[in-house]
Amino acid sequence: MNPIITPRNVRETGRVLGESCALRATQADREARLPEEDLRALKESGYLGMSIPLEYGGAGLSLRECAEAQIELARGSASTAMVAAMHLQVFGHARETRPWPDDVFVQFCRAATRQGALFNSVASEPEMGSPSRGGRFRTTARPAPGGEHFIVNGYKTWVTGGRHLTHLLVRVSVGGEASVLWMPNDLPGMTWIPAWERALGLRASESHDLRLENVVVPAGNLIARGGQKEPPNLWFPAMLTAVYLGAALAARDAFIRYALERVPPALGKPIATLPSIRRQVGEMDAELQAAAALFREVVAAWRGDESRRQSVFTRLAAARHIVLSTAARVTEQALRAAGGRALTDALPLERYFRDVRPGFAQPPSSDAALELIGRAALEG
Repeated sequence: MNPIITPRNVRETGRVLGESCALRATQADREARLPEEDLRALKESGYLGMSIPLEYGGAGLSLRECAEAQIELARGSASTAMVAAMHLQVFGHARETRPWPDDVFVQFCRAATRQGALFNSVASEPEMGSPSRGGRFRTTARPAPGGEHFIVNGYKTWVTGGRHLTHLLVRVSVGGEASVLWMPNDLPGMTWIPAWERALGLRASESHDLRLENVVVPAGNLIARGGQKEPPNLWFPAMLTAVYLGAALAARDAFIRYALERVPPALGKPIATLPSIRRQVGEMDAELQAAAALFREVVAAWRGDESRRQSVFTRLAAARHIVLSTAARVTEQALRAAGGRALTDALPLERYFRDVRPGFAQPPSSDAALELIGRAALEG
């Protein structure tokens, strides 16, 4: 049985796990591999059950509480935190909206809490990119003769967690309708393409591509088909934004340590004593405090009131935009201030600089977020 994570210890749990993951983060980034030790720690601690209801073995924690844990975990390893983010958002959103049959929801919750199953939604494709902007899935599921199975063909990109996933919630087209088939990660015809090994950032998240060639999936694995448009998923931007905020905070901390330890012979004392360094730390800290305060305020505002879902989503888009912009500036400023040594992995600053950049490619994009925020302001 997994240890119980509670609102009182959730942040501390994230911090302890983050410190452990940090010991392996540089090597993991260098090898572009998610450490098995990181995953084992997440499972054994009960971390992956944070957004799962109590009655099904999880901790039933709020959006705010899970975000706090994610910030701390990401300070140790943004890649590991991103893998956890994808799993947490799947269950957090499903807990609120129940997009699958009840028996499937219970089955998935118990698989995650009892068996250590790792989930992710598999949606993006090469031509359409993220489905957030619309478009029809090229990945198709065709009923096989007899109707007991589907034959799935297609190609998916940016599947965070890759070979470590146990349950893939694959977005497909069934008879022209957008649908979801769940697949275990060991079916014949599934091929992982190592397309993420030299990505700009989050290399150890193993966000590789997946080719599906005549994959036979039981018809009973169809868990969602067509129907009404899903309500906005608050958990996706919240869990991912927490990762980038955590990485930026880690960059600030790493630069402070460097400034306190770096003693140039000509100066004879730490560079932290220089007014210019103090000003730069002050700029970084002030920006991060503001971004973190806004993000925490917004995620705390969500208490499950469906009438406020759209308004909170709009505010979350604003917080996400601010956090990403701040993270980009702070990690660059830390890199510049530390000088040439920071361009190598002798310091973790170049990794933090790289690890916050993928956020700009994830939905909602900056232009879509600003349009959403502007429309809400104009409409009052």
